[in-house]
Amino acid sequence: MIAIPSTGLFITGSDTDVGKTYIACELIRQLQNQCPGVEVRKPVESGCSAGESSLLIAADALKLRAANRGRESMERIAPYRFRAALAPPRAAKLEGSSLLMSNLIDACSLDDNNHLLIVEGAGGFYSPLAENGLNADLASALQIAVIIVVKDQIGAVNQALMTIQAVESRHLTIAAVILNQVEDIAESEMNNIEDLKKHSSCPVFHCLFNQPLQPVFSSTLS
Repeated sequence: MIAIPSTGLFITGSDTDVGKTYIACELIRQLQNQCPGVEVRKPVESGCSAGESSLLIAADALKLRAANRGRESMERIAPYRFRAALAPPRAAKLEGSSLLMSNLIDACSLDDNNHLLIVEGAGGFYSPLAENGLNADLASALQIAVIIVVKDQIGAVNQALMTIQAVESRHLTIAAVILNQVEDIAESEMNNIEDLKKHSSCPVFHCLFNQPLQPVFSSTLS
């Protein structure tokens, strides 16, 4: 297990559709009984659907809110929401909006400095997040530890190592790499955890399909 990073956590992926939100929710649940408080942010979400009111429904942010026991409003968790299922700056442009990195940095401020900040990005570490920046730029601006979520499949080691290198190039701490089974897979000789550990010293955890994430955190702060 790893110590709880006192600076917070930025949840990123080796690609899109690797199960970042599922893992983020699992981490939030694990941290609730070990921290004075947890604040969650999905500062921008695209691919939102229309609700009964004028506000768009952000499915991932709703899951994060539920995992944190509804302690924050949706407006606080996900202030920037767009309809098109595209990279956020492209989705914003289609709606005549301009999304800047400064907007997202401001959205990730804490309401209580004693709380732990959990931020989920959008897409992979180098995916565009704003007109003038990537997920990598937001993580760098926030200076919080990074959790890398990788889909547990053939090619996972390559994807994990490339993302590890990208995060390290920004001089950010990698709290852990989590191999996530996003679909039920047949028994095989594949062992991505063992193979990844041969090439990286990062803590590696595994989450089985539709199962709770194994305990990640010790009871101490780093």
